[in-house]
Amino acid sequence: MTDIMEKIVSLAKRRGFIFPGSEIYSGIGGIYDLGPFGVELAKNIKNAWWKNIVSQRENVVGLDSAILMNRQIWHTSGHVESFADPLVECKNCHSRFREDTLPKSKNCPTCGKNDWTESRMFNLMFKTHIGPVEEEGSETFLRPETAQGIFVNFGNVVDTMRVKLPFGIAQIGKGFRNEITTGNFLFRVREFEMMELEYFTYPKQAEADFEYWQKERMDWHLSLGLKKENLRFREHESDERAHYATRSVDIEYNWPFMNWGELEGIANRTDYDLKQHSKESGKDLSYFDEEKKEKIIPYVIEPSIGVGRMMLALIVDAYSEEKDRIVLKLKPELAPYKVAVFPLLSNKPELVKLAQKIYLELKTSDLGLINWDDRGNIGKRYYAQDEIGTPCCITVDFQSLEDATVTIRDRDSMKQERVKIQELSKRLTF
Repeated sequence: MTDIMEKIVSLAKRRGFIFPGSEIYSGIGGIYDLGPFGVELAKNIKNAWWKNIVSQRENVVGLDSAILMNRQIWHTSGHVESFADPLVECKNCHSRFREDTLPKSKNCPTCGKNDWTESRMFNLMFKTHIGPVEEEGSETFLRPETAQGIFVNFGNVVDTMRVKLPFGIAQIGKGFRNEITTGNFLFRVREFEMMELEYFTYPKQAEADFEYWQKERMDWHLSLGLKKENLRFREHESDERAHYATRSVDIEYNWPFMNWGELEGIANRTDYDLKQHSKESGKDLSYFDEEKKEKIIPYVIEPSIGVGRMMLALIVDAYSEEKDRIVLKLKPELAPYKVAVFPLLSNKPELVKLAQKIYLELKTSDLGLINWDDRGNIGKRYYAQDEIGTPCCITVDFQSLEDATVTIRDRDSMKQERVKIQELSKRLTF
């Protein structure tokens, strides 16, 4: 792990963003828990995605499908046969790795030997059983993607929402992949949350819509503050694409631990999924075009991104060391806390009373989460807020008692200015 990543992992735990899963029992590989600030950052990311994908569009609706589904869905989709990675095992120490993640030397990362078994394909889906008896008929899987829940509900959405092509169905939900090799913090994990859009369109329009969503998704990443020089498109080669895709493009991020790697994937899934489910279920999942008076199996353009991976990119991009302080320069709309309120001194009841009044008024506003902190040196309180990305801090001091003004300190510039208390709501707009 690089020096910058060690600092980010340390910050994430120290400041309550991300904790190792099951830590008091020595943890579990590739599993993380979101702390109080991580929950808020993730929520803000999801809200920003939902606003951009669903709320601001006329032709996209939402869905929340179940994690557990009939096992036949995964046979039909091709995941049982094809959702696998090449696995090799070190004959010396018996460590197992994804073959394509081995170093160029091919030496085992655990023991240093170069003596491997033949590669075999390992299915990444977690198996489980429904009901009290573990038998073949009760077997199912934890979903590795949310998309199949959308495809099997395609007919329900068309019937209930009176949608017209092209239209999208969006979903945010948990996915599970039994990764052979996890690592690089949140980059590759076994339990994660995904934000996925299945955009149904006319086959002849699919390529144009693919280009449209490439631009839309890149613009969204830039709007959340990711640096342009850290983002790029990369087209998949034919042997890289998933079994259902005729075209795939990644939006890659310049990660500190691996240089360029996937942040978001955009795929043209064609009509593969709807055709397969129509065939195997016996249900008609076509779309009837009223204007052309014909049935169509739509093509699907799928932008898909993990919440955790997006969170990691935002933290990496926002992390800054400036002299004696660390700052997370998150966009205000993403910051866990929008404002922090301090009394200059906690042992002065008159300062605490006024600061509490301001704090409670802001808490009932629509700003978002407001933080209260009255412990310790004021400078340390500022720096603590800088580390979690709070855009501004309000300090109530003795002058506040005289002229009803407070100090507002900006996170990035550290500049302070006095503002009338009655004008705070106008000044604090995020």
